[in-house]
Amino acid sequence: MARNDLLVVGVLIACCIAGGSSTFADDNPIRQVVDGLHDLETSILQIVGNSRRALSFARFAHRYGKRYEDADEMQKRFEIFSENLRIIRSHNKKGLPYILAVNEFADLTWDEFRKHKLGAAQNCSATARGNHKLTDVVLPETKDWRETGIVSPVKNQGHCGSCWTFSTTGALEAAYAQAFGKGISLSEQQLVDCARAFNNFGCNGGLPSQAFVYIKFNGGLDTEDAYPYTGKDGVCKYSSENVGVKVLDSVNITLGAEDELKHAVGIVRPVSVAFEVVTGFRFYKEGIYTSTSCGSNPMDVNHAVLAIGYGVENGIPYWLIKNSWGADWGDNGYFKMEMGKNMCGVATCASYPIVA
Repeated sequence: MARNDLLVVGVLIACCIAGGSSTFADDNPIRQVVDGLHDLETSILQIVGNSRRALSFARFAHRYGKRYEDADEMQKRFEIFSENLRIIRSHNKKGLPYILAVNEFADLTWDEFRKHKLGAAQNCSATARGNHKLTDVVLPETKDWRETGIVSPVKNQGHCGSCWTFSTTGALEAAYAQAFGKGISLSEQQLVDCARAFNNFGCNGGLPSQAFVYIKFNGGLDTEDAYPYTGKDGVCKYSSENVGVKVLDSVNITLGAEDELKHAVGIVRPVSVAFEVVTGFRFYKEGIYTSTSCGSNPMDVNHAVLAIGYGVENGIPYWLIKNSWGADWGDNGYFKMEMGKNMCGVATCASYPIVA
């Protein structure tokens, strides 16, 4: 197959996956694309060689609508995919409490993934002195705030290190639903564009604790509809006429204090947290994540997420956490992380807002 034909197939596959269809008439071009999977496989095998791993790569490229510039780029991505597949299979043979699986990131190097999905390491100075008040209340043995309906759907930050904005809006959307009995979707893009004066850096990282302070002093955060997400740094377009929520104050969990974090998640609401992502985590599929290569240094956290619950599985206590890499990642967009060891610094940068 000629290079142009290969690119056309890639384009059609991308359209198929993006658009979808519930009916497949014979003259439906989407049906033709699905039937054209064999052509894509044939083209890829001609370039990278005929092997079981090459066939896995072809099916991966089809499933995720991958498009490559030319044969050289395809060969490069196949080699990266092969190494990542080796890492995944090697891990899954170790019998650890979580498993890895191929996902849309399997043709990216660690450096490429880190550039697109993670912010620069942040200094969690706000949590040096926490102000969450512990009480003698008996905590529930398990907690999942999704059961109350206040956790908003999983979103996708795309190719922008804006995880901190999704952690922020996730906490605010939960607080709003809890306070007012209805859902809301809030603007991550406003935070990307407008919160730099509060030690945040758009697509290069930031912290929810600092975003809450920005929203408090700015006068509010717009709705998603009024200020939609673009996934890139832009010029601030905030309008006070479109405010969806205001922040009266925010509460910080003392740095590393998992007892405070569990108390807050157990009886208050979902809490914004941050931790250090290391290479294997990007392929997480299910189970309780644990690592010996990540640390708890407050200067190393590079990804902000939302703790929405906790529990115990096979005798291991865990945090239940909402991510911002789309609902196809991990366990429908969520993951579990071992509790009790401040794993990867999960209790290092924890905070939650009080809304109005």
